[in-house]
Amino acid sequence: MNAPTPPTTVPSPDLAPFRARRERLLARMQAAGGGVAVLPTAPERIRNRDTHYPYRHDSYFYYLTAFREPEAVVVLVAGEEPKQILFCREKNEEREIWDGHRHGPDAARETFGFDEAWTIGDLEKRLPDYLAGQPLVWASLGYDEAWDATVLKALNTVRGKARAGVTPPHSIRDLRAELDEMRLVKDAAELATMRRAAQISAAAHCRAMRATRPGRFEYEIEAELLHAFRSAGSQAPAYTSIVAGGANACVLHYIENDCRLRDGDLLLIDAGCELDGYASDITRTFPVNGRFSAAQREVYEIVLAAQHATRDATRPGAHWNAPHEAAVKVLAQGLIDLGLLKGSLDGVIESNAYSRFYMHRTGHWLGMDVHDAGEYKLDGEWRPLAEGMVLTIEPGCYIRPADDVPERFWNIGIRIEDDAVVTADGCELITSDVPKAVTDIEALMREASHG
Repeated sequence: MNAPTPPTTVPSPDLAPFRARRERLLARMQAAGGGVAVLPTAPERIRNRDTHYPYRHDSYFYYLTAFREPEAVVVLVAGEEPKQILFCREKNEEREIWDGHRHGPDAARETFGFDEAWTIGDLEKRLPDYLAGQPLVWASLGYDEAWDATVLKALNTVRGKARAGVTPPHSIRDLRAELDEMRLVKDAAELATMRRAAQISAAAHCRAMRATRPGRFEYEIEAELLHAFRSAGSQAPAYTSIVAGGANACVLHYIENDCRLRDGDLLLIDAGCELDGYASDITRTFPVNGRFSAAQREVYEIVLAAQHATRDATRPGAHWNAPHEAAVKVLAQGLIDLGLLKGSLDGVIESNAYSRFYMHRTGHWLGMDVHDAGEYKLDGEWRPLAEGMVLTIEPGCYIRPADDVPERFWNIGIRIEDDAVVTADGCELITSDVPKAVTDIEALMREASHG
């Protein structure tokens, strides 16, 4: 009998962009005075008793390494002889039987393009040697006490050798702040992955629309999303999916997903997959029975018009807040037209009266994290958008029951969200494969019900 074929693994990503990012970081460090960067991946987390949560690497660490195993640290030495070092778990046949493949230092060095690789157990001994004689330590302190202690212990070890002529680093710089600036503008490899993640999530939303009907439970529709994500190759959801029917759609971060869907209600789905470390983020709102009521349609068309205005305002050179301002103008005027707000447009905006029905902002950075790295202001001013940035555009309107609100509008919660890549002359919506025009949504659901 022939030996069984071993299972295949997911192909590794193209490693050239990761090496290029490390080299860019080293150049930025050198321009700022040199030094050594030290960055760990995320620790494993206990779910309960001796069971772990599914492991997910640290985004900053993965951005530089493409290495997905836990218990790993990257060290980058700037200067005339730059060096890239990886510390990782040693090969261990017994642990691999229980937990799966480990690269080990030798294979990791060759596979991931490092100059040196050592076992994680060597970190305490070797890190002081890398820090000795260096002017700066680039680290991210304050996020994990155990890691803070590791860095400070190594620094103090070097300080303890001062009488032997060893010069310790004189300053600690925030490594995450430097990486945030790099991560804001996506390279070609990142954009290709994000487009694929967007396609997977778009198909999942279409599947969910087709599966929705009165009497089903929110969690059944969530299951359709998860099936579509995983079967298309996504490793996990990028965040806990929101599947919110009726009044639940007016809870911005509703995640229980356990209520029965009712005829006449809307269903708001905010869900996206993570693919090879990159997130997607889509929201659509549609009628459970496949047809918008007159009131639902009135509110929906206002939110859709706000999203179009947001899209048009998303372009290079526009400041970060411009899309939000565009959305607020449309939403505020729409709420006045519906009779839900009184006064002039300028007055409603200046008084913030619209926030009763629209209380969140219109977007956020998107990338390895669903709320991705990067500052929104520079020197107190909104950051200008630039080609290669990726953000969400997601206006909404949430109308809870109240004495001064006509009953026909009660419990209407609507959000429409797409992922936008800033291009040379505007933006590209990479999640537009999910219908959002009223007629297109109703046609898709009608086709599904007749299928």
